[in-house]
Amino acid sequence: MLRIGRTLIFAAIALSFCGALPARAQEKPKSDDYTNSYTPLKVQIVVTEFEGDKKVKSLPYTMVFTSGSHRDAEVAKLRVGSRIPVLVGKEGNFQYIDIGTNLDCRAERREDGSYGLKLSLERSWVQETIHLAGDNSQGGSGGNPTFNQPVIGGYRTDAYLIARDGQTVETTAAADPLNGKILKVELTLTAPK
Repeated sequence: MLRIGRTLIFAAIALSFCGALPARAQEKPKSDDYTNSYTPLKVQIVVTEFEGDKKVKSLPYTMVFTSGSHRDAEVAKLRVGSRIPVLVGKEGNFQYIDIGTNLDCRAERREDGSYGLKLSLERSWVQETIHLAGDNSQGGSGGNPTFNQPVIGGYRTDAYLIARDGQTVETTAAADPLNGKILKVELTLTAPK
């Protein structure tokens, strides 16, 4: 009788394993939809310049790219600007320097449906032009020539922001030490349907 009882117990255990295996095979592994999904995003970055409360300049930049997980998120890059000549040395040689805006942005979708945005922005511009007297030691004819030299302003920020679809976030605001103008950067995120 003990032998029959043991046989029945082993048979019951075996049947429970056999029944559980097909059920487990049918279960689909959980996937983290938020880390595996790729969403097209439109990000607008606006750099605004103020003199006191008065808006002087507003420069919008728009980037369209795809978000992903933190390991495979696409990095969108935007470069816009000009090359300007700057006088270098006593011989009257010119060197060209780049001024303008460099933007790098990437986004990862977060578990709660928001997006983590890593923004790197670098902006340079001609603040003003100063006049310098040239060197007359080369035996030039009368008087010192003058040269216009640009004064280059610069702004750089690296930020990690969290935003939802349709949300506008102010990233940074800074005062220019030369003229006191305030620069503000705002970012608006849109996930096109």
